[in-house]
Amino acid sequence: MTKPNKGLTRRHVMAGAGAGVLAAGLGVRKASAALELVRQGYQTNMWGMPTYYLLRSGLLEKHGVKFEEFAVPSGNLTMQQMVARQVDMGTYAGPSLALGHDKGGLIAIAKIEYVGKTARVMARKDLGLTKVEQLKGLKVANQTGSSTGNIFTDQIATKAGLHKGDYQEIRMNVNDMVAAMASKTVDAMVNVEPYNAIAEADGLANSIADFYDFDKLPVFMAATPDFVAKSPDTIVAYLKAWLEAEKDFKSNPAKVANVIYSFYTSKGYKMAKDTFAKALARVEVGVNWPADLKPYMQYQAEVLLKEKKIKAIPDWDKVLRTDFLKKAGA
Repeated sequence: MTKPNKGLTRRHVMAGAGAGVLAAGLGVRKASAALELVRQGYQTNMWGMPTYYLLRSGLLEKHGVKFEEFAVPSGNLTMQQMVARQVDMGTYAGPSLALGHDKGGLIAIAKIEYVGKTARVMARKDLGLTKVEQLKGLKVANQTGSSTGNIFTDQIATKAGLHKGDYQEIRMNVNDMVAAMASKTVDAMVNVEPYNAIAEADGLANSIADFYDFDKLPVFMAATPDFVAKSPDTIVAYLKAWLEAEKDFKSNPAKVANVIYSFYTSKGYKMAKDTFAKALARVEVGVNWPADLKPYMQYQAEVLLKEKKIKAIPDWDKVLRTDFLKKAGA
């Protein structure tokens, strides 16, 4: 699939031009001169696929938003690109948001989905493992520094009595893990959809822990503080498109599934449509600001602070900007 920082598809989309078949009948209008180009980052695992759908739907063009896209295997890589100001917006879960704010002042503009059901700890089927504590002394593939990676090492593994050194952590991108399981290079993997579903369907792995039991894993759309200061109007128009995309996920899931399924098949992944449908169904799209997000983020930040991964607990009123979505939904 994609390699970090290579830009799987870097596409400059002009509003009102070349919107493609999905934009047909959407009433595309001319872009406002006040709106800025959005450099959009997203991960190519299932967490990033709602954003991928948004980019292919024609809805951004409808609202006059131009964009370039930057695809990477994991959201923590998008976060790093944003800290370096190479990308304006991107998606990732709470731990990466806290890290990104600590390192580069990154700001969440909406919660866009829950993905706790997509993340699991998977063990090689031939090993017959059933629980996390059995990973002691084994090789575990982990996207080190990612939200799932941090939650596994800091919460799931420690709850099972495993600490660093009790197992061998193999740093690896999520899209390389299934091949590593097949070749028996690793004994287990901390991974997300669709790779977990692929490994199960191929008879390579079984699930030994589900992240949803520990964390619903809200995924945020975040922006750099520079972009927020430069063009709040673009953010509002952008979120208007997101609210329409959410309706597609709820009212026309088959259309959404076909767009996203074509992404994976175009990259050479062989996956039955029913396997893919099960993986996509684990993503719960909802563009909103639930009331429990501040205490949730407080807990995540306290864990990261204890592990000395961030310098301080942030001011959540500055990190979680609810005002843009309120304007978009007005």
